[in-house]
Amino acid sequence: MASTKKTTPTKTTAAVKKVAVPKKENPFADYSRSVWVHSLLTDFDIALFVSGKHFRLYEKMGAHLLTVNKTAGTYFAVWAPNAQEVAVIGGFNSWARESHPLYKRWDASGIWEGFIPFVGKGEVYKYYIKGFDDSDLEKGDPYALRWEHPPQKASIVWDTDYTWKDKAWLTKRPKLNALDQPISVYELHLGSWQRDPSNSERVLSYGEIANTLVPYILEMGFTHVELLPIMEYPYYPSWGYQITGYFAASSRHGSPQDLMYLIEELHKNNIAVILDWVPSHFPGDANGLFNFDGTHLFEHADMRKGFHPDWKSYIFNYDRNEVRSFLISNAMFWIDQFHADGLRVDAVASMLYFDFSRTAEEAGTNEYGGSENLGAIQFLKDLNEAIYGNYKGVHTIAEESSTFDGVTRPVYAGGLGFGMKWMMGWMNDTLKYFKNDPIARKHHHHQLTFSMTYAFTENFMLPFSHDEVVHGKSSMIYKMPGDEWQKFANLRVLYAYMFTHPGTKLLFMGNEFAQTNEWNFTESLSWDLLQYPPHAGMQQLVRALNFLYRNEPALYKYNFSYEGFEWIDADNADSSIYVYARKAEKAKDTLVIVLNLTPVYRENFRVGMPMKGKWKEIFNTDAVEFYGSGKLNEGLFDTENIDYNNHPQSISINVPPLAVCVFKKGIS
Repeated sequence: MASTKKTTPTKTTAAVKKVAVPKKENPFADYSRSVWVHSLLTDFDIALFVSGKHFRLYEKMGAHLLTVNKTAGTYFAVWAPNAQEVAVIGGFNSWARESHPLYKRWDASGIWEGFIPFVGKGEVYKYYIKGFDDSDLEKGDPYALRWEHPPQKASIVWDTDYTWKDKAWLTKRPKLNALDQPISVYELHLGSWQRDPSNSERVLSYGEIANTLVPYILEMGFTHVELLPIMEYPYYPSWGYQITGYFAASSRHGSPQDLMYLIEELHKNNIAVILDWVPSHFPGDANGLFNFDGTHLFEHADMRKGFHPDWKSYIFNYDRNEVRSFLISNAMFWIDQFHADGLRVDAVASMLYFDFSRTAEEAGTNEYGGSENLGAIQFLKDLNEAIYGNYKGVHTIAEESSTFDGVTRPVYAGGLGFGMKWMMGWMNDTLKYFKNDPIARKHHHHQLTFSMTYAFTENFMLPFSHDEVVHGKSSMIYKMPGDEWQKFANLRVLYAYMFTHPGTKLLFMGNEFAQTNEWNFTESLSWDLLQYPPHAGMQQLVRALNFLYRNEPALYKYNFSYEGFEWIDADNADSSIYVYARKAEKAKDTLVIVLNLTPVYRENFRVGMPMKGKWKEIFNTDAVEFYGSGKLNEGLFDTENIDYNNHPQSISINVPPLAVCVFKKGIS
C-alpha cells in the first residue's frame, strides 16, 4: 500500500387425529391421505443416532424436497420422543394443527416423520407438538435450512443446492491452512462491518458484503476471516450467540446460497473462512430447542447443569447421545455444505466445568463428585476426532479461558483434540501492561515476559477480539495511555508485539484503523476516520505487519514450538526494553525484535545478536507512513566482537520511542 492510500470498503385447539397406516401393500396408492408414510432413515441411521455417532443427520432429519411415487413434496422428520402428537403446520394448510400429523417411528428412536405431497421450496412451516405435559407447542425445525427474517420465526422449506467453484482452494487448503503457515484472522460481524451508505439502518446482503470485503481483505493481507455467528438467531443484540436455527444461514443477509457465494468469493482469493460456532448454550425462545417436546430434551434437566446464569440461556445435555449426534452433525454441516475452513468454538470453558460462573453450592457435580462436565469433555473429543478424521486442512479453535490441560493435544494422547486455543492469559496480561503509564512500566516488566513460560503448552492463537471493545471496556486506542501521539505509538507497538510473538493472530474489525468508539452492532464501523493521518497510518501499519508475518518464515514456521523463540534480553526493566529472536528452519531467516515501551529515544543502544554478520532493519513501527516520528535505522549493521546479552556478537542501534524494530541477517 502506498503511504498515502487509505483503504475503505466501501389458543383453543382441535384434537389431532391419529391416522393409522393403511393396510395396503403400497401405502402411497391412497393419494387422499394428507401425510404419506415415507422415511429416509435406515436402521443403521437410527443405531448411529441413538449411540451419539451419527454425524450427518442433516441428510435425513428436517425438511427434504423429494419426489415420491412421481409426486413432488417434502419429507419431514423431527426428534420429539416425549411428544404425544406432532404435526406440520404452515401456510400450505392455514396453520391447522389437525391437518398434517406425522407418524411416530416404531423403533423407540423418538422420531416423527412423513411425506407431504405438493409442499414445495419456500413453504413456511413449524411443528405443532402436543407436549408430554399436555402443552401446545409450536416449534421451528431444529434442522431447518432456512428461517424467516426475524421477528418472524417460522422455518422455511429450502435446500443447499449450489454449484461451487472453489475446487482450486479446497485442493490447496491442506497446505495453505496448515498449522505451520501464517494464520492472521480478521474477525467481523456482518451486520456492522459496513452498512448501506445511503441507509444506515439497512444491513448489507451476503453478495454486497462480498463485493467490498474480499478486496479489503486482499489489500490488508489477512489470511483468514472469522464471521461472528451467522446461524439464524432471533435477538439481534445477542450478536448471533443465541441461536435457534443451527442449520440455517441468517436470513438478515439473504439465502443460504448467498452465503455460499460470499464464502466462495473469499476462497477464490485464497482467503480461508472460520465460522463462530456455539454448541455451549441456546436461548429459551419459544420457537427454539428449549422444552422442545414438553420436556428438557436438548438441555440438561438439572438446572444446576442446564441453565447458564450469565447469559440466561440453556446448556446442552452432552450426556445424551442424540444431542451429541445433533451437535456434531451441525459442525459437519457447515464444513460439508458451506465449505467452512474452521470452526471457532465459543465458550468452551463454560462447557468443561459445572461450576463455571457459579459458586460451588450452586453448581452440579459429575458422578465422581467433581466439577468437570464429563459428557461435554467426551463430546468435544468426539467432535474433534470427527472433524480432523473427515477433512484435510480444517481446524477447530477453542475459545477457552481455563487451565484445562491438553485442549490442543490430540485425543489419542489424552487431549481434547482442538487445533488451536485462544491465548486469553496473554491477552489479559498484555492489555493490563499497556494500560500502565510508560514511566511505571518498569514495575510491571514481567507481565510481558510471563507468557513465554507457557506459550508452547498449547497451540495458541493471540486474540484481540470483539469481547475487548464492548461493555465499557473502551476501544483499543483508548486503552492506551498518553496524549494522541503516544496512544497511537503504544497501539502500534502492541500490534507489532502481537505479530512477532509466537502464535497465530486474530484482530477484530475496526481495530486495524484504531476505531475510537466501542463496537456498536447497530451501525457501521467509522470508516470516515481514515481521512485522518493517525488512523490511516494505523491501517497501513496493520497491513505491513500482515505482510511481514506472511513473508518471514521465522514468524510462523514454529508457531507453537520453543524452537522458534529465544530471549536475548528479557530483564531490562529500567528501560522497559525487550529483545528476542524469532527463528525458522534456516539460520538466514532469523529475526531480532527490539521493543521500546517508553517514549524515550535511545541512541547507540547495544543489542546482542544470535550470529555474526550483517544485519538490516526491515521493519520499524516509527516509520512516517505509520504516523511515527521517522527515527529509523538506515543501512547495514556489522556485528562487533563485543559480548552483550550473553552473545559474543552485538550491534549498536538507535531505538525509537514507543516503537518496535525488526532486524534480519544477510540482506545486502
